[in-house]
Amino acid sequence: MKARVFVTLKPGVLDPQGKAIHHALEGLGFGGVQDVRAGKLIELDLAEGTSEADIEAMCRKLLANTVIENFRIEQLASAPGAALA
Repeated sequence: MKARVFVTLKPGVLDPQGKAIHHALEGLGFGGVQDVRAGKLIELDLAEGTSEADIEAMCRKLLANTVIENFRIEQLASAPGAALA
């Protein structure tokens, strides 16, 4: 089973990486970009039956700093026959 965890800064938290990306895009001539917020994507390959609660606990204890970051979990369906390899 696979899961993706999207971690983003909470609104109002300064995002220096996003500002640097925004500045670079403007320097490359992309003037239509109003704002940039950078985040991270973490892909997990988990044992079948890993609960949503366990994944959430992983996020709260290690993967996201919940003081300044939000997270969203996306569970991916296993490919049919994947265990037959």
